[in-house]
Amino acid sequence: MVGQGDASDGLPSERFGMAAGRVEEGAPVEAVRAGDRGAFGELAERHRRELQVHCYRMLGSYDESEDLVQETFLRAWRRRETFEGRSTFRAWLYRIATNACLDYLERHPRAPRPYTDPPMVGAADAPRPQRLPWLQPFPDRLLDAVELAAPGKSEPDAVVVEKETIELAFMVAIQHLPPRQRAVLVLRDVLGWPAPETAGALDLTVAAVKSALQRARATVREHLPARRSEWAPGADATAAERELLRRYLGFLEHRDVGALVDMFRDDVRVTMPPHPIWFAGREQLLARLAELHDPTSPYYIGEWSDVPTRANRQPAVAHYVRAPGDDVYRAQVLDVLHVEDGRIVAITAFMPHLFAAFALPLTRDRP
Repeated sequence: MVGQGDASDGLPSERFGMAAGRVEEGAPVEAVRAGDRGAFGELAERHRRELQVHCYRMLGSYDESEDLVQETFLRAWRRRETFEGRSTFRAWLYRIATNACLDYLERHPRAPRPYTDPPMVGAADAPRPQRLPWLQPFPDRLLDAVELAAPGKSEPDAVVVEKETIELAFMVAIQHLPPRQRAVLVLRDVLGWPAPETAGALDLTVAAVKSALQRARATVREHLPARRSEWAPGADATAAERELLRRYLGFLEHRDVGALVDMFRDDVRVTMPPHPIWFAGREQLLARLAELHDPTSPYYIGEWSDVPTRANRQPAVAHYVRAPGDDVYRAQVLDVLHVEDGRIVAITAFMPHLFAAFALPLTRDRP
């Protein structure tokens, strides 16, 4: 877990009201202020998953987002007497979570940098993507849980995890922002907080918030893919995505590399955070895939088995491998696919310990 924090978390006494928020009144809030742990836990747990999504946007890491939600609850409990009920308990928690993330990023400064080495597989002069060793995926099953727990979408406190604000390309783009600019962008453009409330949460002036938001938007535009307009807010998996995933899984089942030729764009790239290696180019990638699945190849590690899933509102595949002589398939890698115009343009491959977040076992029997 991250540091336990202290009372000086940068938050003023709870005095900034959310203009559109629903005020939670009565016995539960009074019980929290009086030190009732049960009442606090009940109120706080209602918002755990959406707070985790918020921390994830701030940090780009699933593991760290879990830790920072716990840090948020610790800070909130210690400062419970500062909640005066003038805004929602939810808004108060968001402020604490935001400042906890800012404190964490101050202690652990980091920024994306281009890969320093050429691709392990691919042309040496291939354009180098950004390297974010801390980047991790967020399971769609938990994003769906946030939606199910939220009020109706017409209500002020509704939570909608739009595809355009959670896809990996967006997550990479906002990681280029200084932490406070990132907080301003997330609070204003993702959560829709008014400028005065954002200023109060971050101990800034309204003018400073407006300036930071303008700079943040310009930076994010520079780092988003050129085909940004293809992202449909709130869209579920498209028919094209589902069909592509079906074909991709078909290749994995039948090991027909030739079937993949028209599924990848020429300049497809594969990155594997936190590892410093990456692949570039369709022909080179297909050649390596053929070697991985050829029992006579030195790159062969065993028989593969694959399970479709979704992460960051994108198609994903959990891969298992049964090594020669082993009785079970073991978690190997989680691939998140970025699709444009029906073709895979990027694969981000993640560590197998994240399978648990997707409710996937670390081992499985023969399919």
